[in-house]
Amino acid sequence: MAKEKDYYKLLGVGKNATKEEIKAAYKRLAKQYHPDLNKSPDATEKFKEINEAAAVLGDEQKKAQYDQHGTTAEQFGGGFGGFDFSDFMSDVGGFGFDFDRIFENFFGGGGGRARRRQRGSDLRYDLEIELEDAAFGAAKTISVQRLEECGKCNGTGAESKSDIVNCPECGGRGVTTRTQRTPFGLFSTTTTCRKCRGQGKYIKNECPECGGKGVVRKTRDIEIKIPAGATDGTNLRVQGEGGSGEDGTATGDLYIVIRVKPHKVFERHGNDVYVKMPVFFTIAAIGGSIEVPTLKGKASLKIPAGTQSNTVFRMKGLGIPDLHSHHVGDQHVEVHVTVPEKLNKKQRQLLEDFEKESKDKGFLKGMFG
Repeated sequence: MAKEKDYYKLLGVGKNATKEEIKAAYKRLAKQYHPDLNKSPDATEKFKEINEAAAVLGDEQKKAQYDQHGTTAEQFGGGFGGFDFSDFMSDVGGFGFDFDRIFENFFGGGGGRARRRQRGSDLRYDLEIELEDAAFGAAKTISVQRLEECGKCNGTGAESKSDIVNCPECGGRGVTTRTQRTPFGLFSTTTTCRKCRGQGKYIKNECPECGGKGVVRKTRDIEIKIPAGATDGTNLRVQGEGGSGEDGTATGDLYIVIRVKPHKVFERHGNDVYVKMPVFFTIAAIGGSIEVPTLKGKASLKIPAGTQSNTVFRMKGLGIPDLHSHHVGDQHVEVHVTVPEKLNKKQRQLLEDFEKESKDKGFLKGMFG
């Protein structure tokens, strides 16, 4: 690798160029000078040069060496710095190349990318509750199946600590490197180790309880506190009550989705509740009080004389608290005047006398014109 080569100039970027700018420049030039697409005599040599430039400038250590000494030959040797270009040009034909995968190697310093340890999974539980529970809050105990850290191996997955050794496949690095000869020189591919899945560790004897997974499935009882004012579809997050993570990573969360059952008596509209009540025609006529159900129990409602059917009365503050404020809704009572289906002789005579008197005094005329 010649000292006089200016890799920045070859890629057409400045010394302060970001990795994304270097990547974009490389992709553009690689497509332009690929020998299968560019038949000019110097295309192959130009193609090799821009690959050298990208392999150096895309790696922080090699870039620092190059910026300081003008070369990477002493530390890294010749060729393309250990990067594999044998899969080149997947999106333009030819050899088949995945730009993003190669640049993972560029920007990772050629050391590969180990598998990321996974946080525990989040869980969802649909909890059905009564309207009264939604109105005033409640504590409910639910049973949840989830993955938990194995108690026998403390999540290691091994029968004993001595069974955890460096992976014999990758030597504990978590990655494996394959080198092959191509028309452009020797290139290396660095991939996640299949044997240890990028962990660098290998279990000789797996835990008999969890089979080497480090987690076991268990059913756990969890108490859930439902806030007053919860609505259908309210989501509650219980932190840390989801599935266990891998190798000591964070546990997932449990999400409770509230489902409020339809009520036999009340209808809910926002923070207000509605109920329909029958009122005997004599109370509607002369006035009185009736007993009505509320979410808190029985209550008395005054019915003024002359109340007509379908009249709605408001009982302030007997609705549902707002989930996000101190406001409390109301209860609305719609009354329906009822008449007796059967009358005895005396009752019939009294009503007939009442009707005759009303006609004589013009009461009915006033009502109907």
